[in-house]
Amino acid sequence: MEACLEEERRCAFLIDAAAGEAQGGFLEQAVGDLPVLEMPGGEKTKSLESLGRVYDFLAAEGFDRGGRLFVVGGGVIGDLGGFAASSYLRGIEFYQVPTTLLAMVDSSVGGKTGINIPAGKNLVGAFHQPKAVFIGASLLESLPEREFSAGMAEVIKYGLLADAEMFERLRTGARLRAGSPELPEIIRRCCEIKAEIVREDEKEEAASGGRALLNLGHTFGHAIEQAAGYGEYLHGEAVAIGLVMAGELSRVLGNIDADTVKAIRTVVRAYGLPDALRAPLPKDVLLGAMKRDKKVKSGRLRFVALRRIGEALTVEDVAEDDIANLWRQFGAEQGGTQSK
Repeated sequence: MEACLEEERRCAFLIDAAAGEAQGGFLEQAVGDLPVLEMPGGEKTKSLESLGRVYDFLAAEGFDRGGRLFVVGGGVIGDLGGFAASSYLRGIEFYQVPTTLLAMVDSSVGGKTGINIPAGKNLVGAFHQPKAVFIGASLLESLPEREFSAGMAEVIKYGLLADAEMFERLRTGARLRAGSPELPEIIRRCCEIKAEIVREDEKEEAASGGRALLNLGHTFGHAIEQAAGYGEYLHGEAVAIGLVMAGELSRVLGNIDADTVKAIRTVVRAYGLPDALRAPLPKDVLLGAMKRDKKVKSGRLRFVALRRIGEALTVEDVAEDDIANLWRQFGAEQGGTQSK
């Protein structure tokens, strides 16, 4: 903060309300007298209305293009704050201070920012890299267990797509918790994997593979979030179901066997995550949500499948009937009326 003052730059904080409550002492010391906008961290906050509130806040604080926005919280606040920073005055600097496991291992790294609209998740956004990401694993000790488990879905994802040894540690080792001594190493490894993939394909322009691989489980997971109503499933919970579905899709494609799918399901369950829909959702609504996903190209759905544990690939030639059958297998119901 001293650098901001010395350089006479406008600085402000956008803070997740839950993080503000849990980390009050830390934030009071870090923020000092700088202006703060506090917002709830639930998925519904990633909205046009919330984005407008951030713009109004920055304008009221007299931000110019030299301003710096510090974004403290989970993935929702990080995505919202990053998108506001990318578009206010056509771009100002922002810094990420993730306070959830999911944000530490995934959403705070890589420069994807955005909000949801009724048509789908993350359909409005921009690529805007943070100037720095400050990660303190000790912040996780106040995180609710459900939120920690949701973050583990992304950790499992990184093992599946790029690090078979890490996945095996998750499968056979002691369950990771906020205070586990090996957790900082795991967080660092996830960040390394993501940074390496992003470095090769920052704006997801590769014809196959590339940054799209980071969406393993997400095409299914985003559809679940939208169909169920944002907030019914935490993002990581929906992704966990998506990972098992991606495993089953990979088996159908002939890439992995049933025992490998069982191993994925076992790890997901070990962290208290769902491996199927908790309650039926209309199959047609789920399929419709998938067709509006931002990863659709030329009207064709793209999926991320496993070649094997530790290696993933993108596929486009999956029949819609196969996807419909997959949804039914994981708890979807016939019909086109949304339950929410």
